[in-house]
Amino acid sequence: PLLLLIICQYAINSVKTHSASNPNIILLMADDLGIGDLGCYGNKTLRTPNIDRLAEEGVTLTQHIAAAPLCTPSRAAFLTGRYPIRSGMAAFSRVGVFLFSASSGGLPSEEITFSNLLKQKGYATALIGKWHLGMNCESSNDFCHHPLSHGFDYFYGLTVTNFRDCKPGQGSVFLKGVQKALIIPIQIAGITLVSLAIARYIGLLNVPFQAFCYCLLIITISLVVLIFFFYHFRHLNCFLMRNHQIIQQPLSYENLTQRLTKEAMQFIGRNTDAPFLLVLSYLHVHTALYASENFRGKSKHGLYGDAVEEMDWSVGQVLDVLVKHNLSDKTLVYFTSDQGAHVEEISSAGEVHGGYNGIYKGGKSTNWEGGIRVPGLLRWPGVIQAGAYIDEPTSNMDIFPTVVKLAEAQLPSDRIIDGHDLLPLLQGKVTRSKHEFLFHYCNAYLNAVRWHPGNSESVWKVFFFTPNFSPEDSNGCYDSHVCFCHGGFITQHDPPLLFDLSRDPEEKVPLTPETESRFYEILRVVHQAVDNHTRSLQAVPNQLSWDNLLWKPWLQLCCSSVFQSCYCD
Repeated sequence: PLLLLIICQYAINSVKTHSASNPNIILLMADDLGIGDLGCYGNKTLRTPNIDRLAEEGVTLTQHIAAAPLCTPSRAAFLTGRYPIRSGMAAFSRVGVFLFSASSGGLPSEEITFSNLLKQKGYATALIGKWHLGMNCESSNDFCHHPLSHGFDYFYGLTVTNFRDCKPGQGSVFLKGVQKALIIPIQIAGITLVSLAIARYIGLLNVPFQAFCYCLLIITISLVVLIFFFYHFRHLNCFLMRNHQIIQQPLSYENLTQRLTKEAMQFIGRNTDAPFLLVLSYLHVHTALYASENFRGKSKHGLYGDAVEEMDWSVGQVLDVLVKHNLSDKTLVYFTSDQGAHVEEISSAGEVHGGYNGIYKGGKSTNWEGGIRVPGLLRWPGVIQAGAYIDEPTSNMDIFPTVVKLAEAQLPSDRIIDGHDLLPLLQGKVTRSKHEFLFHYCNAYLNAVRWHPGNSESVWKVFFFTPNFSPEDSNGCYDSHVCFCHGGFITQHDPPLLFDLSRDPEEKVPLTPETESRFYEILRVVHQAVDNHTRSLQAVPNQLSWDNLLWKPWLQLCCSSVFQSCYCD
């Protein structure tokens, strides 16, 4: 009997060991979803039963932090496990994300994604939905930054993002900025040309007529190209691809979530007998908002609420197909958002199109907690705890080492990986996060640092600068639509602002030497951590330079021809 017991126990342990390796992995990412939009994080009026089911059957991370408060850098960090500053995916200019399909910047080929490593271990890999990490480098078909060049076998989705400009009648995120940016140069050019013409006419200057005509021609061509581009913006930038082929240009929003969901379910159905990685990257709830007929007008929060509830339906469909194929116990499911809700999103009709960040200050584009504290839900029945809450600092960069280790792949040894394996925390084997420090960047500028000392429950947060909200007494930068990271858009702090998030998660009252006896000691430790972190950075090409951001006609993909308005369906 003793021998039989030993053999049985060995068999049980073998099963447990086997079940905790090479699982299927489904990573669900919302876009601009607020942590306060979900029932499992306290929302009482939006219906999210399927996402809440992940919380009930898995672990809820209550201090899960996006590595950046904007789409492009946050997603780069998520895929690589590294701060975006390390890969050149953090901007020194005002624009911190890719805006055009024909830009030359993107996630460098030298970067290693978790999809690269899982594919090498035999995983089938797919990205469905939003990419937003570039497409081409030097020609319209080199696809150097495309998902298929970063370890995904299959891609169905958008290479850029969902813009208001993509949906007729939803306004534009560009026109106001373009008008502001161009009005002064146009006035200067006009005044210069008129002045030269007058000076030539009265004989003050001997300007060759040919030179005058050349200047006029260059200005005219530039204006025509700009007008053409923005008039055709929807066709040139809002299109749906399957792998390297455009299948719908411009994008249609009709039943779009259903199409993305169907693609995800079919991918799972094709890979029931081998491990797979599925990244389902929703367009919801980035503007332009949309919802299909079954969800439109059904929520208590207008079109935004309809979109959240439609996304929740989609999550339910994915979970149900796992049940159908008996894959639930073999699959790790993760749900998050790339950053916090975009609080400044208000439609031309005055309807709120941005989400709710709960008690947290600020939102998307800021490193206040509302911009970077995001949902973090993980479920894997029988392997990680069910119904547990973890309040330790964790990061979306932690997904990289977690899934790589689960796939029994090797972490890269030639670079710094900033994420940490979450599994010991999720299984209750440890109670403390490995993140003693987290560094919060606003584009390429170090904005704030979070310090969770190993011998303390405190979570200190130090701000070196903060965005100037407009209007001043509001909770965002409504005048500019997003907050910016430098110059007159920010206020520098010397000494830095200090908060203890364990006592003041709303970041309402900065601490002072009078209210916190360790004030200067905390700042000293944080400054030392910043010095160590800064020394670990290496110079890399800036993927979000103006040269890499600008639209380049020779990189433009078009499924028909420009003269046919780049149309196909």
